[in-house]
Formats: sequence, structure tokens, C-alpha cells
Amino acid sequence: MSQSTTTAALPRMKPQRRFSIGKTLMWILLAILVVTQLYPLLWLAIYSLKTNEEILSGQFFALPHVPQWSNYSAAMESGNYVKYLLNSLKVTLITMVGVLFLSSLVSFAISRFKWKYGQAVMVIFLIGMMIPMQATLLPLMIIFKNLHILNTHKALILPYIAFQTPIAVFILSGFMKSIPHEIEESAIVDGAGVFRIFWNIVLPVSVPPMVTVCILTFINIWNEYILAATFISTERLKTLPFGVYSFVSQYSVNYGAIGAFLVLGALPVIIIYFLLADKITKGMVAGAVKG
Repeated sequence: MSQSTTTAALPRMKPQRRFSIGKTLMWILLAILVVTQLYPLLWLAIYSLKTNEEILSGQFFALPHVPQWSNYSAAMESGNYVKYLLNSLKVTLITMVGVLFLSSLVSFAISRFKWKYGQAVMVIFLIGMMIPMQATLLPLMIIFKNLHILNTHKALILPYIAFQTPIAVFILSGFMKSIPHEIEESAIVDGAGVFRIFWNIVLPVSVPPMVTVCILTFINIWNEYILAATFISTERLKTLPFGVYSFVSQYSVNYGAIGAFLVLGALPVIIIYFLLADKITKGMVAGAVKG
């Protein structure tokens, strides 16, 4: 019998899968992260469908006997959800536009120009990322009082732009540094000026990190409470987080309606994050690695 016939007659051994402890631990860690991230959202949704008696009974993990969908109608009506929602949209959208405008100009100047104080300006913005918002409440209160803009949306928009611009500059400047200079040189040969290069060349290329900046700004500003509670006192100007207090009276608290209002308030952020999570990751990588 020939060697080839003998080889063909032998059964083929299936390759054994090696047990990887590292891969197993990674999957366990990811599963724990998924549970810890999704459980609070699920718990809040269940909480919003319970009565006060079920909530105060201490059975945190129990499902509601009869879902109380009326909590959501109470959140819409008694909580002035639409009015607060429109105020939050106004403040957030104006903040996003202001952050994009300022951060794109600063990032273009830092990353594309060679000037003496470019790195110093970048360091100043990086330091701005480390300043806590709470540390500025008293100085801002005094400044806004002297400027007569307390109890207006300007008192929220201006500090929001100031606190969100540093991280935006960090992301955009890192991305703009990766743009080849040959593109600008070709545009200069064709007679393009600085503003035309910025508007027609750099900005269209920088759309992905700009989308990331918009999403991060939206998430950070949407449910902000500390500045809003400090600088806004007029009912018609209050933003979404204040709707919770509509269900708190001197003698009773509607916990189910509070849960429903929190679900409605968090819903826009959750939807935007899950739809655009990949863009956030790509923009952060472009700003942190390419730069």
C-alpha cells in the first residue's frame, strides 16, 4: 500500500480549540459592564410605572402589579414637560453652535499656523478642562449680576460655552493637525485666502470630529442642574431638570411621576447616544491619536 493511500485512510483530526483564560475574563468583564450600565435604565423604567405604595414598600426589584401609564401623562401635564423641553433645546442648541464656532477657529489657528504663542494657548485650554464648574459659581454670580444678565438664558449659555470649548479644542486641533499641508498649499497657489481655506477646505474635512463635539456638548449640557439652579429663578425660563420639583409638595411626593419625568428627560440623550456612539468613538480617536 502506498504512502498516499495510508495517509488518506487516516481520520482527519479536528483542531482543538484552546481555552483562553484572558478571552473568558474579557467577556465576563464586558457582561458585568453591560449589566451595570443597562440595569439603572431598566430599573428607572420599572420605577416610573409603579404606584407610591409599591415604591415605598421596599421591593425595588419587583415589577408593578398594574403599569401606571398615567404617571407619564402627569409628567407631561403637571411637570410642564414641553415648556422645559423647549427651554433645554434652546440653551443646548445655542451652546452647541457657540462651541463649534469658537473651537473650530481656535483649533485652526493652533494646528495650522506657526506662531509663537500657539502651544501656550493650547496649554491654557487644557488647563480649562481641569477647572470644576462648581468652583466658578460665586465669581460668575457676581459677574452676571454686574452685567444684569442673571435670570436669563445668557447666564447659562455663556458658562456652558466656556466649559465645553476646551474639550472641543482638544478634539478638533488634534484632528486638524493630521490634515496634509499640501492641500492648503495648492489652495494658496490658486489664490485662496485664510478664511477661504478654513471654510472650504478645513471645515468640510473636519465634519466627523465636529459631530463628536456636538454630541458630547449635548450630553453634558442637557441635564445640567447646578448652574441652572443658581442662575435661573423665573419659572418660564427653567430647563428640564426643574420639572421634577413639580411633583413635590409640602405633604406628598408623586414618586412614580418623578420617575416618568426622568425617563422622558433622559430619552433624547439615550437615543442620540445609541444612534451615534460609533461617531463619538471615531471622533475621540481622531482627536487624541492623530494629533
